[in-house]
Amino acid sequence: MKKYLSQSLSCTIFTLLISTLLFSCEVFRTTPERNTSSRTATRGRTSPSRRPPARKPVAKAPARKPSDRKPAPARSTTTYSRPGEANTANVPEVVQIARTYTGTPYRSGGNDKGGIDCSGLICQVYSEMGVKVPRISWQQSEFGQEVGSVADIKPGDWLFFVPEAGKEGYVSHAGIVTDVRGRDEIIFIHASTSRGVREDNLFSTYFKGRFVKAMRPF
Repeated sequence: MKKYLSQSLSCTIFTLLISTLLFSCEVFRTTPERNTSSRTATRGRTSPSRRPPARKPVAKAPARKPSDRKPAPARSTTTYSRPGEANTANVPEVVQIARTYTGTPYRSGGNDKGGIDCSGLICQVYSEMGVKVPRISWQQSEFGQEVGSVADIKPGDWLFFVPEAGKEGYVSHAGIVTDVRGRDEIIFIHASTSRGVREDNLFSTYFKGRFVKAMRPF
């Protein structure tokens, strides 16, 4: 009887041992798979603390309504006297008025006998006659009709010069012909930067090399 109980107890203990071992193996086998799947699922998601901050939409200026747009400024148009409107008989008057400025000091942008520049002299002389001409020298050099030859220059014509002798350049100086005394003596009045308003000969060394064109305004 004791032997039977002993064998039965041994079988029971052996069965329990086997069951424990099998249960342990199952735990050890399945646990890594759960951890692996857990890590895999974690890799696919971004932790809320590591998510990049959401970009704010860039604010755009509100579109202007047609009524809000400022109208473009109107372009100022200057109306000059047309070549041919003034009679050539007025040339002596042009010369006379121009000579009243003799001795006036040079002043850039000046328009009166307190100070005047070369293009201002031309503009002011004609203004006193009620004739409107351009104020800037390069604009004056395109006003009227160009004189084809130096031999055709007459009193009342406008003469234009460049800064450097013998070189092309922008028109930087102007004057009014006051007298033609011969082929080599064409006198013009102008506002010299160093000596003020005075008369000089076109064929002088300084001006002959800088002369570029003559215009007959009227």
